[in-house]
Amino acid sequence: MKRSEKLSRLAPERSLKRLELTVTRRLDGLLHGEHLGLLPGPGSDFAEARLYQPGEDDVRHMDWAVTARTTVPHVRDLIADHELETWALVDMSPSMDFGTARMEKRDLVVAALAAVGFLTTRLGDRLGAYIVHGGGLRRWPARTGRNATYALLQAILDIPRATERNNGPRLADALTGLARSQSKRGLRVVISDFLDDGEAAGGELSWERPLRRLSVRNQVIAVEIIDPRELDLPDVGPVMMTDPETGDTREIILSAKVSAAYAAAAAAQRARTRAAIRGCGVPHLVLRTDRDWITDVARFALQQRRVAGRPQPQRSRP
Repeated sequence: MKRSEKLSRLAPERSLKRLELTVTRRLDGLLHGEHLGLLPGPGSDFAEARLYQPGEDDVRHMDWAVTARTTVPHVRDLIADHELETWALVDMSPSMDFGTARMEKRDLVVAALAAVGFLTTRLGDRLGAYIVHGGGLRRWPARTGRNATYALLQAILDIPRATERNNGPRLADALTGLARSQSKRGLRVVISDFLDDGEAAGGELSWERPLRRLSVRNQVIAVEIIDPRELDLPDVGPVMMTDPETGDTREIILSAKVSAAYAAAAAAQRARTRAAIRGCGVPHLVLRTDRDWITDVARFALQQRRVAGRPQPQRSRP
């Protein structure tokens, strides 16, 4: 299948626009672009200074004072106060190259980002992304318009599969990097399987505190990508299994007892992830490779619309 055909299948713009009109029309503050200004006053305002990106930034927006002080070129973005700037943190670590159902997890990542893009980038709203892949965190500049959204989706589709163990940043580090580099308030969408291992002090998951900090100043949506084989394994006897993140391979005998123990551990892991996201005060959208993702997005949007009018508890800064 050609990439253009694959992109059309994963990101059916007509379906999303129809969904927008019939299900998510004028969502209160989450998946739409018709919103009140995030900054006071008319006209435009300056965003925080950031590093100059050669070939991407306009030299007319150069911040010469910061450049002279740091000896490193910096620019300031000019953003109209009615615009919503959405930044997505896209997890393309090796565990996303897995899939046993209708699509792979990396394809579902593209679908999730398409939903965010087509339902938020209107009236001059801008969409950018930080992509976790390989050995680092790649920044895709925030731009407006359908063509820019398609370019971002195509860039993610073109990311090669991992051929060696994961040496890239952990999810916690990526969340911290996003929060530090984008101080302008807006919508932040974290698309990941949240399988990043390790715990922080106090028994929290390693990414829990950075996610909570990100949600203090921004609207945040957590999109969890799941494949059914990550939740349950069949009783098929001896198999060779490879950890996509570390490259370790082991022979495992999948007996009924082992399958039951695995299912219990997977359910506990999911429950802990769900509780951690809820504890951060972040809406949680679960997308599975064996389900209709558009239906899940519609159900999530309706749920957010119902709770939009409820008073929200005040969160203190962590």
